[in-house]
Amino acid sequence: MRTHTTRRLLGALATVAALALTATACGSDAADGGSGATGPKDVAAALEKGGKVTVWAWEPTLEKVVEDFEKKYPKVDVELVNAGTSDKQYTALQNAIAAGSGAPDVAQVEYYALGQFTIGKSVEDLAPYGAQKHATSFTPGPWNAVHQDASVYALPMDSGPMAFFYNKKVFDKHGVKVPTTWDEYVEAARTLHKADPKVFITNDTGDAGATTSLIWQAGGHPYKTDGTNVTIDFGDEGTRTYTATWQKLLDEKLVAPISSWSDAWYKGLADGSIATLSIGAWMPANFTSGVATASGDWRVAPLPQWKTGAKAGAENGGSSLAVPKAAKNKELAYAFTEFATTGTGASSRVAAGAFPATRADLESKAFLDTEFPYFGGQKANRIFAEAAQNVGADWSYLPYQVYANSIFNDTVGKAYVSPTTLSDGLKAWQEASVKYGNDQGFTVNK
Repeated sequence: MRTHTTRRLLGALATVAALALTATACGSDAADGGSGATGPKDVAAALEKGGKVTVWAWEPTLEKVVEDFEKKYPKVDVELVNAGTSDKQYTALQNAIAAGSGAPDVAQVEYYALGQFTIGKSVEDLAPYGAQKHATSFTPGPWNAVHQDASVYALPMDSGPMAFFYNKKVFDKHGVKVPTTWDEYVEAARTLHKADPKVFITNDTGDAGATTSLIWQAGGHPYKTDGTNVTIDFGDEGTRTYTATWQKLLDEKLVAPISSWSDAWYKGLADGSIATLSIGAWMPANFTSGVATASGDWRVAPLPQWKTGAKAGAENGGSSLAVPKAAKNKELAYAFTEFATTGTGASSRVAAGAFPATRADLESKAFLDTEFPYFGGQKANRIFAEAAQNVGADWSYLPYQVYANSIFNDTVGKAYVSPTTLSDGLKAWQEASVKYGNDQGFTVNK
């Protein structure tokens, strides 16, 4: 499953933040509105009564889930709508919220974007529906992304624990060992590029998601949010650890100046000139479909560590299902959300190619023993499952992360095309993000 996004919401996100702060100031209650329900939620009664549920999502494995849900609950009609992927859907969703009509009952929302909807209480708190009972059903990273204290704002649909994908054919040809630390990774980059100047350890032209994921793995905590009080600090130890290593790669021109998901990127993965990827566990399907000619060349290994002997991980991608506060039938919406993200619904999606956020699926023998012909018959899910267990659970995003990511290339991205250093780029990103947040009514770094 590809979770890469362009993340270009500018004017729309100004509206998001303004609406969010207005809703917060008004003290809106996540337990009322829409269906008008207050107190305990009787989901079983809603299923018995039946009705219609509209779901906005781009994930194709939900098609089978809808079919199975309607078969189990024949009085419920589920309309699955692809309102656009990620940014396009978020714009449409926020426009519907602003208009006061047209919002779906369920919406797919990526973890990094969920904060912009929860800060203004424009998504329902699912705890009153029983969502807290699933706290131990999901792996740490996804669950941490959807809940805050006693509130649960979505249920995890999938996850993206990071792993290390490497071209074994290229590594073997040049006698390079699989790196277990990022220092070894830099040495491997030097060896490969010296042996063949056309080979680069990886590609990178500046990507916000990849950067924050590696800072996450390094133990960085650049973002802290308490209501509308926000702190942004790209000077913490974890960020400095990441920056020092990645700057070496840029200074020595050891990364290919190729953007991910471009035709040149796929070509580099296929011909071995891009020798590794550090990316989410959802990547295998993209190898199979987009880099078919390199089948058998690639393998999977644990992500290199910042400290020898450590087992730290991070998420890269992944999304949830949330119930907008403007949903017309919240009880049925929650019933579908729960069905799609837990139990047989989750297992059905995993069987169709989604990467699970559920512990039960990650720990199942069938999942762990799955052989990947593309990776030479390797049981790669064993590596992915362990990576999911090692994700640090104390990471948080900004409540306007979508906007922050949209200006990444205008700030940090300069380090890839000019003498600007990553440290200076991150400082510029911080300053721009602070200014935007304060302009929108947040209290940032004050």
